[in-house]
Amino acid sequence: MGSSVRAGSSVRELAGATPATRDRYIDLLRVASLGTVVLGHWLMAAVTTDGVGNLLAVVPGLQLLTWVLQIMPVFFFVGGFSHALSYRSLLRRRPEGSTDSVYSAFLRARLQRLLRPTVVFILVWGAAALIVQLLGGGGGLTGVTLRLVTQPLWFIGIYLAMVAFTPPLLKLHERYGWGAFAALAGAAVAVDILRFAASVPYVSFLNFAFVWLAVHQLGFLRADGRIRRPAPLAGAGLVTAAALVALGPYPLSMVGMPGEKVSNMAPPTLALLCHGLWLVGAVEVLRGPGARLVARPRVWRTVVAANGMAMTAFLWHLTAMLGVYGAMLALGVPLPEPASGAWWAQVPLRLAAAVVVTAGLVAVFRTFERPVSAVPGKGSGPVSALGATLCLLGVLGLSMVGFGGLLEGHTALLIAVRVSAPAAVAMALGGWLLVERAGR
Repeated sequence: MGSSVRAGSSVRELAGATPATRDRYIDLLRVASLGTVVLGHWLMAAVTTDGVGNLLAVVPGLQLLTWVLQIMPVFFFVGGFSHALSYRSLLRRRPEGSTDSVYSAFLRARLQRLLRPTVVFILVWGAAALIVQLLGGGGGLTGVTLRLVTQPLWFIGIYLAMVAFTPPLLKLHERYGWGAFAALAGAAVAVDILRFAASVPYVSFLNFAFVWLAVHQLGFLRADGRIRRPAPLAGAGLVTAAALVALGPYPLSMVGMPGEKVSNMAPPTLALLCHGLWLVGAVEVLRGPGARLVARPRVWRTVVAANGMAMTAFLWHLTAMLGVYGAMLALGVPLPEPASGAWWAQVPLRLAAAVVVTAGLVAVFRTFERPVSAVPGKGSGPVSALGATLCLLGVLGLSMVGFGGLLEGHTALLIAVRVSAPAAVAMALGGWLLVERAGR
């Protein structure tokens, strides 16, 4: 919020020190997008004594809501905007010479606020999983929990890649503008053609990069004021996504569904990219009212407070939700049939309990989310890049394999390589240490 504000400043002081030039609407979008994801996860969980299902599979008609509530593209769009401003600021302050140290400072500052709370999350859950399984546990809801709690880490992994690719892609943006976005979008189209028309194995994984980096590139365009007609952008994205779903091999849901042959999310598809265009255009259309809303002091203080703990809340929200269900089972509280009247009646109480538990977890772990200062002129770019790569692979691998079957050597497929939980943890921790070391 400003270098003149000390680290222990209150929310009121931080909000009051906000520069007049800061785009507060971007901060509002960041908080709102993560909050929507958390709420969506809580609502989609259909837990019974037999396991954890998905409400969207129980009531397929609700899948249409994902066209509004699958808002993760907005977070990556916001990331592109913030990364462009941050990297350019470092370039202006760099000492004479190579930009290598600027890259290292940029990576460390942008990654550590993600990596420190993430590493703590991994260590706490890894230790808990090991103890549970050494004691012979790991079945029932506990086993499901050990598998599910790491799933949101895919977002951290993709975001790490976006940070690492910001400097070269920002250069392409500055040279080609919309052409750089078009190149990434075209690559995503080519991948889907090879995937669906030619059945080329593994090529679909490339769209984890092309789709999300294309959305990230829209943030660069926003930073330079080049999204001048958001309404046509939203309309074109929505119409194209609808046509792809109606006429192509793409499912209706913009989130992954259990047992489906094709997912729009994992790996991402052209339909999801068009969905991202629709959402980016829509939030830009609402920019004026949103900016006026967040200009109100009380609203802005709320946004500042939420931004200071958003990543911690995101990491632990599934832990809180599954903890609530575990407590209900332990206390003998009945779990109604998902989507039944009794189930919907219970929703407000479950959400309130999940909020309380998440708040408690945030109070314990939020200290690890403190921002890290970026100091150009110190550090090694290659070491930082290697650390970011290891973190990316480790976090993505852990999101797929989970902590279930830790002692049995359970593995999952990461791109074309099978990875175990211990290997994923080792890569994530090793990468984090390299990023830390590179900035010193």
